[in-house]
Amino acid sequence: MGKQWVCSVILLKINFMKNYLEVTKDVYKEAALTPEVGLCCTTTPVWQFPGLDIPSKMLEMNYGCGSTVHPRDLINDPKILYVGVGGGLELLQFSYFSRQPSGVIGLDVVPEMIEASRTNFLEAEKKNEWFRSDFVDLKMGDALALPIDDASVDVAAQNCLFNIFETEELKKALKEMYRVLKPHGRLVLSDPVCEQPMSDELRADEKLRALCLTGSLPLQQYIDLITETGFGTVEIRAKRPYRVLSPEHYKTDQNIMIESVEVCAIKDPMPDDGPCVFTGRTAIYHGVNENFDDRKGHVLLQNQPLSVCDKTANALIDLGRPDIYISGSTYFYDGGGCC
Repeated sequence: MGKQWVCSVILLKINFMKNYLEVTKDVYKEAALTPEVGLCCTTTPVWQFPGLDIPSKMLEMNYGCGSTVHPRDLINDPKILYVGVGGGLELLQFSYFSRQPSGVIGLDVVPEMIEASRTNFLEAEKKNEWFRSDFVDLKMGDALALPIDDASVDVAAQNCLFNIFETEELKKALKEMYRVLKPHGRLVLSDPVCEQPMSDELRADEKLRALCLTGSLPLQQYIDLITETGFGTVEIRAKRPYRVLSPEHYKTDQNIMIESVEVCAIKDPMPDDGPCVFTGRTAIYHGVNENFDDRKGHVLLQNQPLSVCDKTANALIDLGRPDIYISGSTYFYDGGGCC
């Protein structure tokens, strides 16, 4: 009886996995054939760069919840992998910084989305003298088994895709991204997160999962999965309100707030004392000396703010010094700092 029960549970899980992945493909096949404005609705204004003219069709097909394009990640003609191509908007933006044949690789499991992007690139060529469609190598490919060589890309990115996966599939996708990144390469992610519990019924709704809603994890669990993969540094770059699941529209007895986060995970060596996770905290020393040295590699200049990772912030708090101010997490971190 025990073995039969276990087998039944495994079969149910396999069927659910097949179902939600198939539903996801169907949702985005339809979104490729008939663009649906606001399907995901990015919380970040679309980056506009000098000489970049984005076709209107790409803007209509902007199916992310944030942005993965950050100029400071994109120096020295990087090789970039983007998983889940959408209408090609972020692929075009990445190409702006990597103007070389196949400098950007775009992967998707939905052939209609690949073709929609390819068509949109032809329009982008007309609008942008600098752009050529061969800057982007569009391929069919699965996030769970990337057709990419080990340690071959500088930046890997996904926007509002990984939250669709169940936990075990998410772990596989993160491991694949880690595998293809060069040492010190960057994984840039944008996904919804949710701190409130959701009912099993909401979690099991395949359509809502495909729409980037009910697969949302608590932020700390999301970060833990990233660091458990091996990324030694994690930056929380933005965190904003995204959606409300209300009783009027969803099967819930209370409002559930979903937020979007933009995260950069760096393939740095893992420190002996654990990963450095930056959540937008700041330390300020305001004592009588010119500086404060914690003898662990961190020097605080008098009355000069220093971005600190959570690990350093907590260690400084533990010192109990009244002349060191430590802010709470703002979840907006923009580089520099203690590590």
